[in-house]
Amino acid sequence: MTRETSFLQMQARTQRFTLGIPKEIKVAPDGTRVLFLRSPSGEERRHSLWQLDLATGKESVLADPAVLLADGDEELTAEERARRERTRSQASGIVGNATDSEARIVAFALSGRLYVTDALTGETKLLETATPVYDPRPNPTGTHIAYVCENALRVVNVDGTGDRALAEPEGENRAYGLAEFIAAEEMNRSRGYWWSPDGQRLCVTHTDRSPVHLWHISDPANPAAEPHIVHYPAAGTPNVKVQLLVLGLDGSRVPVDWTGTEYLANVHWSAGGPPLISVFTRDQRTMQIRTVDPDTGETELLHEQTDPHWVDIVTGVPAWTSDGRLVRVVAGEHAYRLVVDGKQVTDLPLQVRSVLDTGDDVLFTASAEDPTRVHVYRAGADGVTQLSSVDGVSSAARAGDITVLTSWRMDVAGPDVAVLRKDEPIGKVDSLALAPTLEPTVIELTLGERKLRGALMFPAGHEPGSGKLPVLLDPYGGPHAQRVLASRNAYLTSQWLADQGFAVLVVDGRGTPGRGPAWEREIAFDLADVTLIDQIDGLHAAAALYPDLDLSRVGIRGWSYGGYLAALAVLRRPDVFHAAIAGAPVTDWTLYDTFYTERYLGHPETHPEVYERNALPPDAPNLERPLMLIHGMADDNVVLAHSLRLSSALVAAGRPHTLLPLPNVSHMTPQDESTAENFLLLQTTWLHDALGKVR
Repeated sequence: MTRETSFLQMQARTQRFTLGIPKEIKVAPDGTRVLFLRSPSGEERRHSLWQLDLATGKESVLADPAVLLADGDEELTAEERARRERTRSQASGIVGNATDSEARIVAFALSGRLYVTDALTGETKLLETATPVYDPRPNPTGTHIAYVCENALRVVNVDGTGDRALAEPEGENRAYGLAEFIAAEEMNRSRGYWWSPDGQRLCVTHTDRSPVHLWHISDPANPAAEPHIVHYPAAGTPNVKVQLLVLGLDGSRVPVDWTGTEYLANVHWSAGGPPLISVFTRDQRTMQIRTVDPDTGETELLHEQTDPHWVDIVTGVPAWTSDGRLVRVVAGEHAYRLVVDGKQVTDLPLQVRSVLDTGDDVLFTASAEDPTRVHVYRAGADGVTQLSSVDGVSSAARAGDITVLTSWRMDVAGPDVAVLRKDEPIGKVDSLALAPTLEPTVIELTLGERKLRGALMFPAGHEPGSGKLPVLLDPYGGPHAQRVLASRNAYLTSQWLADQGFAVLVVDGRGTPGRGPAWEREIAFDLADVTLIDQIDGLHAAAALYPDLDLSRVGIRGWSYGGYLAALAVLRRPDVFHAAIAGAPVTDWTLYDTFYTERYLGHPETHPEVYERNALPPDAPNLERPLMLIHGMADDNVVLAHSLRLSSALVAAGRPHTLLPLPNVSHMTPQDESTAENFLLLQTTWLHDALGKVR
């Protein structure tokens, strides 16, 4: 077995070397404990609930699925499988948990049943409730646990008594307490209910998916199986109808009036003030922050923000501080700024990315001059203070005077998880992740007049000037995601590809996060041309700096938006790109979801020419370079029809190409060790063959 093959198998086995890393970190506000999820080793997918005692520095297991499920294997409900698909989670065991305000009562679902752990006594109990249990959450006072079962919102006393439904669906297409597809996939809202601070009431979503068009995901590899029916809100079609109610443990039911807008982006209910909601119009050019009167359901407009293109959803806001000041993030022309109580707290060079916690002060993440670095900051009465010191990408969890910083960097594999008390280090949470057998050698670049951020990798041992190398661009290149970040583990696959004999280049162009509102909005109505131009400019600028890049042999590969970009490259710029592998590409934007697509391209009825200009099938007659299309047949996000429509157009135009369907594969790439290994080996073999025939 070669070193490269061993690396690919290990990468799949370790879920890209993330197993064994502490996740879902929660801090006890009294400063005594840190709770987290972690697998027992870097090769074990089963996650357990752990606790770190800050007085002794000792870690202990509070709940182990191997013990709790000793009499059988874990079984996942359809809702849980959908949640993991939306979050791209491939772990097993305890993969999510929620606590009361003291981080003592911990609730989690395992194999569709409800478990409760007392973090102080260490006792874990199985509660006899209705099943299957989904998204259980204790109230802040630790007396009750709410959960969703069969689309109903239910509640049970923490001792297991009094299990009952607070709201039951009126039909098969209706649900209480669940995040709809658009919220989970595009808005970063994975939940559908929120407890009041006193633990006696809840804000709860009611969703009705009956207006949404039905799509059928079939399994041609198993013709006896019935198609999987999904409600998919494609661009220009109806969305799920979302309502909000305040439900009381006493049986009270108060509808919330937020008419006039389409999307519910966030709900925040804390002791700092009344419930806050952020809602968006269908075109996303107007966002309103409203307070909710939980007694009457009436809402009051607190703030309205408009933008000629779109208003951003920023994780963690709106929110109240503990003393009742409103926390927002506002998009100026060149910066995302933190605003507290109507006062601007940050300015250039900081680009605020998310709000992590709001207490007496505000904990947030931001980038400064370099978008590849993300730091944790605190904004308080003494101004803005940077908490993270690692030169890389950091995030944090906090309660009381304890902050847990998770930091990734370029010079070390895996994260550093540091515990701070009043900003001073007092300990660490251990990471059990395996160190990769491959060490990326990344050349960080700033390219061209737009100062595009890029990363270049050569084969291990390559000496400059020793010979020309075929170039492989490996981008995502679209909104919502960065590939060029100061984290070594982000480049493992790209370095492996380089070791197969390529100069691999990753470029983040306009539309990617971290560089401000104006930068992101340059893709409005023009995803194709803007993002493709930036890949070309980045390539040429890198070749000017490193002559070993052979511009006569240039390939490009990508997945999802990166797949769209790869196919676009060979269809529209065959003078630059000589071969492409397009994985799970969006090829026809009328087949992609409402929130994402209409945000960037407008409504298809209003802007049909924009959809035509950004679609790939009309370009099919132009194909003159090798193109491989890869698509999971079980993909319910970018459905297989995207690749099939482009393939059909290519066949009609008489243009040879390769189509590789992947049975039982969703929007996530294959994870089975042998399949994941051969999946990449096949691509590199195909690329070498395609680029070797360039004329």
